[in-house]
Amino acid sequence: MRLEGEISVGSAAELKVALLQALASETDVRLDLERATELDVTALQLLWAAEREARRSGKAFELTPSVPPDVLRVVGEAGFENFPFAGAAK
Repeated sequence: MRLEGEISVGSAAELKVALLQALASETDVRLDLERATELDVTALQLLWAAEREARRSGKAFELTPSVPPDVLRVVGEAGFENFPFAGAAK
């Protein structure tokens, strides 16, 4: 699953549907944020919930290693230090 551009409250409903479909599939969830220019708190909350649900259902929730610095900065500022890719900001 690839997220591109600004992912914010305006696209939250679409993101939620895509994440639910990914979680309902028989495969692990792999998220590519390389082309994301911005993630707001709403998007981070949806991704956090999807990661927890994937873990509960025995699926992997993986993120590509290349996360834009601006996205990492927002993750840290929002207090999501334990988010799967937050450690890359350190």
